[in-house]
Amino acid sequence: MNNFDHLPKSLFTILLFLLIPFTTSASNGILLYTPYTEISVPPGESIAYSIDVENHGSQLKDIGISLSGLPKDWTYTMKAGGFAVNRISVLPGDKKTVNLEVTVPAKVDKGKYRFKVIANHYDVLPIVIDVSEKGTYKTEFFCEQINMEGNSKSSFQFAAKLKNQTGEKQMYSLQARAPRGWNVIFKPNYKQATAVEIGPGKTTNLTIEVTPPVIVAAGTYKIQVQAINNGSEAHLPLEVVITGTYDMELTTPTGLLSSKITAGDEKNLELMLVNTGTSELNNVVFSTAKPKDWEISIKPDTIAQIKPGASAKVVAVIKAADKSVPGDYISKITASTPEAKSLASFRISVKTPMLWGWLGILIVMGTLYGIYHLIQKYGRR
Repeated sequence: MNNFDHLPKSLFTILLFLLIPFTTSASNGILLYTPYTEISVPPGESIAYSIDVENHGSQLKDIGISLSGLPKDWTYTMKAGGFAVNRISVLPGDKKTVNLEVTVPAKVDKGKYRFKVIANHYDVLPIVIDVSEKGTYKTEFFCEQINMEGNSKSSFQFAAKLKNQTGEKQMYSLQARAPRGWNVIFKPNYKQATAVEIGPGKTTNLTIEVTPPVIVAAGTYKIQVQAINNGSEAHLPLEVVITGTYDMELTTPTGLLSSKITAGDEKNLELMLVNTGTSELNNVVFSTAKPKDWEISIKPDTIAQIKPGASAKVVAVIKAADKSVPGDYISKITASTPEAKSLASFRISVKTPMLWGWLGILIVMGTLYGIYHLIQKYGRR
């Protein structure tokens, strides 16, 4: 007869239940322990566990440590002494601490997720993470006004917002696809940059400056801007309407940009201003840069309106300084509006006044006569 046969069946069951864990613990001597086995966190959170590996046995134990059942796309690190480990050695009666960090992805469903820390062939530590809400991995790029209109000389500024709706801090690369010759500049928080970092759930103000090329035809142009990183991206379509171009050319009716003048004299130089753009020019004004002591005035000094393809004539009244020495002088005349301008440089050759010319001739003739007289007088001796 078995020694337990005389015991009631229920008592035998209780004794067996009590003996089994004792026998198991005594046989392996290894225990895994952490005080927080079920934690509730939002998506994108990282959880740090401190796990003790206790050796209650009488021998040194070299133990393999691993994780089982961690959901897909979740990540973890397991370190001890500052190093990544997958095995740890524990002396009898001693314990070692393993630091486990588990990162919940931003895109995850609400619910409880279970996994295990395993001391291979010795003990199993079940852990539960309760994700408190459904997570997303989405970025929003939006702008209240995505269409702007202006002329070819305009610079267009779009006030946009970039929102990180993920549960993690994100670094976004800012890019643009625009027609050839167009320039696009990003200014997150008013500072020019090609990338921006945004915290979880945060929004950043973003100024997008769009500048058309120097030569651009009237029409509608689309610019696609985007914020991209490894896991998320957002696109924002922008549109610029060019109503026309502003351009002009200041020249002379003959195209010749040179003239002659006598020192101290005044000369009228006829100029022609041509509207070479596709938009009307209004309130064209003139400015000059002249040699010292010279005078230049434009008549009229303002042109109220020039239609595309049309031209207007003005007269530049140039007066050379009285003491100008013979030579070439450069005078510059600029026609301008807020949208466009044209600069013309004129080479003005100064010649000596007629009086000084005759005086020079008389001086030369007098000198020659003096020499001739001396030769006649002294040459006979």
